[in-house]
Amino acid sequence: MDLLVIGGGIVGAGVARDAAMRGMRTVLVEQNDLAFGTSSRSSRLVHGGIRYLEHGELHLVFESLRERAVLRRIAPHLVWPLPFIFPVHDGDRLRRWQLAAGMWLYDLLSLFRNVSAHKMLGKRALLTREPGLRAAGLRGGARYFDAQCDDARLVVATARSAQEHGATILTYTMVTGLTRDAGRITGVTVRDVRTGREASFRASIVVNATGPWADQIRRLEDPKAPRLLRLTKGTHAVVPRERIGNHEAITFTSPLDGRVMFVLPWGAWSYIGTTDTDTAESPDEVRASSEDVRYLLRSANSRFPNAHLNEEDVVATFAGLRPLIEDGAVGASSVSREHVVSEGPGGMVTVAGGKLTTYRLMAAQVVDHVVKRLNTEARGAWPAAAGTDLEPLPGGESASLGTIRALGLDSGLDVATVEHMLRHYGTEAAGIFNLMRSEPGLSDRLQPDHPAVAAEVLHAARKELARTVADVLVRRIHLFYESRDQGAAAAGRTAELLGRELRWTLAEQQREVAAYRALTGRTLPLTAVPELPLTFTSLPSRQS
Repeated sequence: MDLLVIGGGIVGAGVARDAAMRGMRTVLVEQNDLAFGTSSRSSRLVHGGIRYLEHGELHLVFESLRERAVLRRIAPHLVWPLPFIFPVHDGDRLRRWQLAAGMWLYDLLSLFRNVSAHKMLGKRALLTREPGLRAAGLRGGARYFDAQCDDARLVVATARSAQEHGATILTYTMVTGLTRDAGRITGVTVRDVRTGREASFRASIVVNATGPWADQIRRLEDPKAPRLLRLTKGTHAVVPRERIGNHEAITFTSPLDGRVMFVLPWGAWSYIGTTDTDTAESPDEVRASSEDVRYLLRSANSRFPNAHLNEEDVVATFAGLRPLIEDGAVGASSVSREHVVSEGPGGMVTVAGGKLTTYRLMAAQVVDHVVKRLNTEARGAWPAAAGTDLEPLPGGESASLGTIRALGLDSGLDVATVEHMLRHYGTEAAGIFNLMRSEPGLSDRLQPDHPAVAAEVLHAARKELARTVADVLVRRIHLFYESRDQGAAAAGRTAELLGRELRWTLAEQQREVAAYRALTGRTLPLTAVPELPLTFTSLPSRQS
């Protein structure tokens, strides 16, 4: 083959898609599910990064805003505009005039092609829009637009597009070693995580796109390779939206350390994030600590004093590691979100750093590097670009969603389920509506308090490379984050449907249910969270 990609996160999937669209014989291997790590544990934002303006990273902001426009065009069902309110209170690190200057610069860097230009708001206008905000000391603020995304499904859609262009996608396939010829990397050895079977693949070039695992893979090539990454942990907590009462997304500076944070709407829920702390945790085991959740809830309570959030309000948490490039910055939040593409002594190409918003551009730069090497080595002549900015991802094709919505409603589905389908699958929802008609029971909800239905499990197994109950409930339909029991009640039916598709025995189905229910017990904080007083002193002068 021409290219083997290690890593099934957003960047690895992007590299596989770009390479396959240029005609390369491409294989992607991932030791877990697609989007298992950082790519399903982000703040679910496709944005320029307001806070990067403080650090003078104008190029990164401009690049991100341009990519935001691309993703809204090729995946409108997975990336959608979201209005934000940014309040300013007495004692905040950012002053109102600084916020206004930043807003004008943000609009300028987007070339004034935002959903709408920002508006500066006074105290009364702000409280009219968000009456739950703390009124004491409120000096006004701004309303602006960015974009929200379904991060895990964006990875799945990108990998499926790669597959449609000829790439082979292998999940639950762990790289155990690299093969060499005269000192050059010529492929990998792998082990199937589920069966234990081993195999090897030869490739002209191997790309390491494993995010927080990148240094581990680099040391398979060179045991003495210096550390490239600085890992920082980002944690989020999911709470009922009615407890906070936010109507739109809220950007604010935490009174605890001055860093920019968000309270973001997600249907009936809001998620609060994120932390940004250096950590030595393994990317295989990273989880939210009670201290992380305490920080998030205390920060949110400071801006929404009537919320009185505590541990009992937390429905789920998610935590991931940012694979940032070590640049010597003092504070974790000050580390640049730029990325690098480098080549090791054996010729393996590593891509590291960056952010979800710019994944498509990062992938294109990696494949450009690969093309240059292959052309130099007289192994073919490949196109200079793939057109990944023009071709829609699966479900993002231009079609009348109104017609598809009517199809769902005519099938007897309730409005909530139809809207859930359109948001998750875009134009592919029509196929799932047809699937429901093929068998009694497939239009039944997996559990009463969530709009997902049984047919989605079959679709996830047949079309979206789902292989476990967690693949479906966590990363395909998000029941894990959107129900009080984290989808535990749906695990049995999900295992039954998956087992039918994947030919599991009854014992295998039972093991899958047990594994999922064990997962749900590992994600909630263990200690109660005291409320934060509403007065703060000694605020830092910048993010730390």
